[in-house]
Amino acid sequence: MAKSTKHGGAVLDRILTLELVRVTERAAVAAARLRGRGDEKAADQAAVDAMRRELNQLPIDGTVVIGEGERDEAPMLYIGEKVGTRKGPEVDIALDPLEGTTICAKNLPNSIATIAIAEKGGLLNAPDSYMDKIAIGPGYPKGVVDLDAPAADNIHAMAKAKDVPVSEITACILDRPRHAKLIEDVRQTGAAIRLIGDGDVAGVIHTTDPEETGIDIYMGIGGAPEGVLAAAALRCIGGQMQGRLVITMDEQRGRAAKMGITDVNRKYELEEMASGDVYFAATGVTDCNMLTGVRFLKDRIGTHTVVMRSSTGTVRWIKAVHTDLARFQLD
Repeated sequence: MAKSTKHGGAVLDRILTLELVRVTERAAVAAARLRGRGDEKAADQAAVDAMRRELNQLPIDGTVVIGEGERDEAPMLYIGEKVGTRKGPEVDIALDPLEGTTICAKNLPNSIATIAIAEKGGLLNAPDSYMDKIAIGPGYPKGVVDLDAPAADNIHAMAKAKDVPVSEITACILDRPRHAKLIEDVRQTGAAIRLIGDGDVAGVIHTTDPEETGIDIYMGIGGAPEGVLAAAALRCIGGQMQGRLVITMDEQRGRAAKMGITDVNRKYELEEMASGDVYFAATGVTDCNMLTGVRFLKDRIGTHTVVMRSSTGTVRWIKAVHTDLARFQLD
């Protein structure tokens, strides 16, 4: 997509920046109308409906490679679904219209609407399984951390690279029983832990600005689709990440094979999960460390979005005030 083509160049710059922001804004607003109401499914469906409507207005020939599930499991935004007007460049799309459905339902921090777009073949087609991940932000020598190294070694390596005591390192880990040993190992080093209940895309992104978020490293097992979305963000904003699928059932192994994955034990580097020219956007649904959640006022709606592009390294923070309220009404 970085090359100038019939549909490329300036056209891509135009449709995949502000237009991409509009996609996540609409999904975030739709979900935010239901935050704190205790209905995860309704909030997720509202975000899916809104994102799909906005995507289908874009002049792209898009294919969903990371979505709401396979066709028999999701009525829309399923893996393989075509979106856009079909009259523009061919792109692959990874999306999560509402990351942190439980968070949104409880009105807790770090729920976002997010999407990544890359040139065709630029995003890993990951099955709906778990992925073991490790991620850090930019500014460190390559290979500082390794997914196969003990947790303590990675924490000490981070402290050395950052030139701070281990006690000043904070790891972000999903609060799950499966992470009991990981949590114990990290705490034994003297490092701090930020436990999160959900939202590991946001968790990974938070490593890119530790001065603002307080998070230096992300560790542990989360969703594989979320891993690809997080990798797309890191490709744009900088950082390092490794991931490995955690396949526990034959059904998952079969789905991985259908997606062209023959080695389920492969350790993926960042560039293998998101390559080429990548765009990423996320809008806050609830308040986050990096984004403000949607604000509903009497005559306007406020949104806060980050949109990035890997080829230019551009990161835009967009605080928008919307007075055209009809645009955000559910059909």
